[in-house]
Amino acid sequence: MKFIVSSTKLQRQLQTISGVLNTSNTLPILDHVLFELAPQQLKITATDLETTISTTIKVESTSEGKLAVPAKLLIDTVKTFPEQPLTFSQADNNTLEISSEEGKYALAYANADEYPQASDVVDASSLTIQGDTLATAINNTIFASGNDDLRPVMSGVFFQLSSSGMTFVATDAHKLVKYEITDVVAPETAEFIMPKKPLNLLKSVLIGSKEDVTVNYNNSNIQFSFDDIVVICRLIDGKYPNYEAVIPKENPNVMSINRVQLLNTVKRVSIFSNKTTHQIRLRIAGAELHVSAEDIDYSNKAEERLTCSYQGDDIQIGFNARFLLEMLSNLSSDEIQLELSLPNRAGIIIPVDGVGEGKQVTMLVMPVMLNN
Repeated sequence: MKFIVSSTKLQRQLQTISGVLNTSNTLPILDHVLFELAPQQLKITATDLETTISTTIKVESTSEGKLAVPAKLLIDTVKTFPEQPLTFSQADNNTLEISSEEGKYALAYANADEYPQASDVVDASSLTIQGDTLATAINNTIFASGNDDLRPVMSGVFFQLSSSGMTFVATDAHKLVKYEITDVVAPETAEFIMPKKPLNLLKSVLIGSKEDVTVNYNNSNIQFSFDDIVVICRLIDGKYPNYEAVIPKENPNVMSINRVQLLNTVKRVSIFSNKTTHQIRLRIAGAELHVSAEDIDYSNKAEERLTCSYQGDDIQIGFNARFLLEMLSNLSSDEIQLELSLPNRAGIIIPVDGVGEGKQVTMLVMPVMLNN
């Protein structure tokens, strides 16, 4: 095996696939990336057994071959080079030699036959979606997914596909986000739960991309193909909770307010809240919103008054400031609506602008009991 490759191009591809690598693995082979060389191209693969990502890069070569290279050593070495051609060649003593303008470096490689193969996505359904559209949907939902190992279905993002559009849902039982796209349709109805790790990977690679992504999926696996990259991952097994049942339909109390103003107020006031409950109080009356917090243990308290547009009865409701901040921070709109029914029912946040045509975001945040 011998090939010549641009150092910066190789570094970029290694950076893309490094998101799959774990810091500690039970199988030593998973600390490696797989090199598969064909004339004029090199395919690089990384896997953690659940998610596999591979990328193809143009190289100067006439030979073929494959071997598993220690990932951390390779990545740490390549990222130190300025732009220059690097020559990789297989040496006799089970090492891969890298020759640069400055010197030579040898890495001990492992047998490529030990490297786990990604499962093929057979009998798959398929759809196409623009990269940035998918990245935006992931970005708007993934922060609301849970981290509870005992409830794995809630640790991912729920995809609902139909001929009328796509819906992405994430919840951790305290907050819930539903992101709907009506201008991308699927050939048939399908539902599945995607784990977080591959979603974070896709988000970082696809943000701002105008490229089309081909998505192939069956009951157990899903594959995303775009540019020279293929991501295959195992879906989370289980049934997603009926999220529609928790979204209150009748919300007669509606407040409109500037998102950034509210975000900054909640940030400041929450500093004075109880460090365990992070409880803040929203009191809406007429065209005024009062946001307050109190930490009785330390006699700390804060209150701010904001003007808003409000239709409905006077209401007082408590929220966990951290959940409210996460939601407000993940929106890009100038103005939001907060829809409420009762102090013990969930509040609904809807952006008034800035979502884009054919898109809709609904955020739900559970209230906390106020101690009078």
